[in-house]
Amino acid sequence: MSERPAALDVSVLPAHAFGSRGLAWWATVGFIVIEAGMFAMVIASLFYLHGEEAQWPPAPFAPPELLWGTVNTAILLLSAWPNHEMRLAAERLDLAGVRRWILVADAFSVAFLAVRWLELGDLNVRWDSNAYGSVVWVLIGFHTFHLLTDAIESMVLTAMVLGSPGPRRYVDVSENGIYWYFVVVVWIPIYAVVYLLPRWW
Repeated sequence: MSERPAALDVSVLPAHAFGSRGLAWWATVGFIVIEAGMFAMVIASLFYLHGEEAQWPPAPFAPPELLWGTVNTAILLLSAWPNHEMRLAAERLDLAGVRRWILVADAFSVAFLAVRWLELGDLNVRWDSNAYGSVVWVLIGFHTFHLLTDAIESMVLTAMVLGSPGPRRYVDVSENGIYWYFVVVVWIPIYAVVYLLPRWW
């Protein structure tokens, strides 16, 4: 009777993997679920406050100006394309493609953050004016914080891939791309409730 080995030999398995086979993917998805829940709670709070007011936004405040928020929406939606190309290049282990597309993606994130600064001046309410102002600033502020931290992470990854990246960096670039999709998608309902809701309902 032959004895079974006491342990499996996993030395031939890769140290990194793309998608659901990798731990980083699960961590990214878990973080996205938590953050989506947080944004949903803030949006629900906005709807609750809206239901308590006869006019939205409450007098004497005007709705936010559409210009910079709409420009930023366009920038963010367009940023999904270089981000997608960057992810595909990372999953092909195409260093030249990763280097090219991560620089383009970085440019979009910097452009968005620059326009966001202009956007904040056109919200027509301060964060401490009333509950409406607080919830609008919390939504915009949280989204800005997510963009800023992802932009910083992306720039750190850029510095790494412009050097001599190991195989693990390709996975990091891919996971960063997944998170950017979330940042783009979550902006759509935020834009709707901050910019369109006060004009339509």
